[in-house]
Amino acid sequence: MQHKAYKFRLYPNKEQAVLIDKTIGCARKVYNLLLADRKAYYKEHGSMLKREVSYYKNLEEYSYLKEVDSSAFANAKLHLETAYKNFFSGKARFPKFKIKGVRDSYTTNRIADKKGHENICITGKNIKLPKLGFVRMKQHRIIPVTETIKSCTISKKAGKYYISILAGYDAKEVKSAVKDVGITEKALGLDYSVPDFYVDSEGRRPGFPKAYRKSQKKLTKLQRKLSRKKKGSSNRQRARLKVQKLHDKIANQRLDFCHKESRRLADNYDVICLEDINLKGMSQTLKLGKSVMDGGFGMFRSFLEYKMKGKGGYVVYIDKWLPSTQLCNCCGYKNAETRNLSVRNWVCPQCGAYHDRDVNSALNIKREGLRMLFMDLHGINEADYTAS
Repeated sequence: MQHKAYKFRLYPNKEQAVLIDKTIGCARKVYNLLLADRKAYYKEHGSMLKREVSYYKNLEEYSYLKEVDSSAFANAKLHLETAYKNFFSGKARFPKFKIKGVRDSYTTNRIADKKGHENICITGKNIKLPKLGFVRMKQHRIIPVTETIKSCTISKKAGKYYISILAGYDAKEVKSAVKDVGITEKALGLDYSVPDFYVDSEGRRPGFPKAYRKSQKKLTKLQRKLSRKKKGSSNRQRARLKVQKLHDKIANQRLDFCHKESRRLADNYDVICLEDINLKGMSQTLKLGKSVMDGGFGMFRSFLEYKMKGKGGYVVYIDKWLPSTQLCNCCGYKNAETRNLSVRNWVCPQCGAYHDRDVNSALNIKREGLRMLFMDLHGINEADYTAS
């Protein structure tokens, strides 16, 4: 069984919006109660507390928990269990208490009875949700009938409501789109570029919207106004919402570009070769943090991976220490002068080929990626390949 997520915009009415806010708050309350009691119990007894959510629902002071969807509490407990597992395995830090306004959401599960009635289903422009009834939804993508809804996560961000639908489908072997690695018509090499996002082996430079840079002045003004508002006042809340909405717009512009660009590459190519670069390290050491983070190249790589996997293609990462900018893609001559970033074009002294620095690097990345893919598909290790 494989899973796929679909995210849509929700347009609840006033009563539904109030109930969604209540459910998010109650799920956050249950999560924090479970975490607080576990910490206190472990401090006193030295062992883990096993407590069900029904314990809090039966208490008079938390009677309001009965008003909302109970599946939200079960999932809040599962999220806490996952947080503890990640902590003990070393993947994450110790679980923290949830704060209002930070990732406000709750998850509910699809349940079908013996008669086939479902508590979550899509009918026309609406989606039926537990306790909420039919909520209007902007469905810009069709969920195939072969996929079954498993759960839904309702979230609130910058005053807007969204729903993420998790659908499951039968896993089938995806036929590889690559019949012969030697055929390179549908292979592409990408060289990461801060100003252009990337430069490909065919000389294209897509550029990116630079959403944060373009909105920086407006964001500075809004943040300055926010800092002058009195804490706890309604004016501060309205100013905070304006800042949040602008950040949300910037994030959506970046997300839209990464999705469209990764989809274009996945539809037109079968093999994409990239450098395995450390973007976080690059942003911290080369004083390029704002530009690197504004591009969202790491998010773009993630989108490209799952889209290529879905069509049977390959994303190949080559060693970041390969001197792709120094090697001539025609004869293999190594030009040490290109270590200087100011050298954007050069002529190979051995074969006389003229090179654009970034395009030449992308061509070398493509060649190395195809070589690595050929070895991987044929089960050849590096030592045997070098010897042959």
